[in-house]
Amino acid sequence: MKMTDELETVMGGVRMGVNVDIKRTDGRIHSAVVSGINVETKSVTVEWFERGETKGKEIELEQILGLNQDLAPTSYDNANVIPNKLQKYVPRPSVPVANNKAAPTGGGTKRNPGRQSHVITSNGHNKEQNENQNGSGPHNNMDNSETMPPPKHVPSLPPDKSETVSKATGAAAAAAQAVNRRRSNVVKEVERLKENREKRRAQQAQILEEQEQLRNKDPGNPNWEFLQMILDYKEELEFNPLQDGDPIANHQITVCIRKRPMNQKETKKKEVDVVTIPTRDNITIHEPKSKVDLTKYLDNQHFRFDYAFDENSNNELVYKYSARSLVQSIFEGGMATCFAYGQTGSGKTHTMGGEFHGKSQDSKNGIYAFATKDVFKLLKSPKYKNSNLIVSCSYFEIYSGKVFDLLSGKSKLRVLEDGKQQVVVVGLTETDVECVEDVLKLITHGNNLRTSGQTSANAHSSRSHAVFQIILRINNNKKPLYGKFSLIDLAGNERGADTSSANRQTR
Repeated sequence: MKMTDELETVMGGVRMGVNVDIKRTDGRIHSAVVSGINVETKSVTVEWFERGETKGKEIELEQILGLNQDLAPTSYDNANVIPNKLQKYVPRPSVPVANNKAAPTGGGTKRNPGRQSHVITSNGHNKEQNENQNGSGPHNNMDNSETMPPPKHVPSLPPDKSETVSKATGAAAAAAQAVNRRRSNVVKEVERLKENREKRRAQQAQILEEQEQLRNKDPGNPNWEFLQMILDYKEELEFNPLQDGDPIANHQITVCIRKRPMNQKETKKKEVDVVTIPTRDNITIHEPKSKVDLTKYLDNQHFRFDYAFDENSNNELVYKYSARSLVQSIFEGGMATCFAYGQTGSGKTHTMGGEFHGKSQDSKNGIYAFATKDVFKLLKSPKYKNSNLIVSCSYFEIYSGKVFDLLSGKSKLRVLEDGKQQVVVVGLTETDVECVEDVLKLITHGNNLRTSGQTSANAHSSRSHAVFQIILRINNNKKPLYGKFSLIDLAGNERGADTSSANRQTR
């Protein structure tokens, strides 16, 4: 009996099998049958028959009582529990009661249809009972058309009764908060999903807006997204490139890398610069990639060298930190070698021989010329002035497995091994030089004879390996070898098919 009273206090007239009005998500209101009650979460499961099949859903008790106020418990307070938005629905019409005394007073499951007219007044008595005693109840109002007299003045409550009413009001507010806390888990999950969906949509809208702004910065650029990723990556770096005056490390083998600037053809096609040199010995390659869901991202690959020269470095700075220390070694009886390696169009001939002006090459600012200047400078220094050394030069190329002399009209040479098992280029022209100008003339003459061709990567591309040698010999009758400095400009290291110029000359 006690448990039934508690259920009636919480659920009111809502019972298994009772017909109730429910509101659908599309705004429709129709009848359904209560098939389940959850007192802990204060929710009700209802079922109804629609379009040949049985459907059901879980609804909060608060919403059920808002649409079915005749099923509300006695202590249910519309002002505190039911939100204002639910008060616009008209409650079920109640059946008029001829005599209140005939209404059952037991704790059965049937509710009094006139329960909704029970209001607790300030004097603690039932208003309906007072009206019945005065002859002005609801039944009498149907029979008599006279207007109701004005309400009587209600005297103020004593302090103890006022305190009782305040406690009752506080209990009703606490019950309303408990209803909100004990909301259905399904409703909470739906609200959480809705909130996450709105956040995602807001983030996507913001991303699209930012992308549109970036696209407008460089309209017509198909690689604008990757370009912006690279720029954002560079903003986080601290640049400290190699500068003239930095200390020079003493290595027996030095490996350097040089970045060339983008040419006009690449700039016109709006290609992206994917090479970044933040420090003097590090280089980063940005590789654009796409995920399975077509999301674009950057794969940043880092490499380290002895020296890294950016696009602002000139040939003189490259020579100072790469080949200059080798000149000193040949005056000490050593054999030094400096060669440029890379693909077609990467700037090997530009670095070794000098800058190009059209199809003509200026040999004054290449590593060939810088090395020759230092050779003659050391030769005239007090340390080596009396060494009785002479300087000579040779220049030949290797093309298609054959050797040609570039200082004697491109005559064909043979490479053999002598009795000391030393490799010798038989018949190679070796010309004595007295100054830097003589060397530059030889370089210019050899460059004009060197094999070249036009490729998709370079309009004037060297297709052979060129070897320029600065030789020191002792000035006597036999002229024995004292030191040699070989400067090698290799051909492109890629396959001929990769240059889009797969003919016999450019392979």
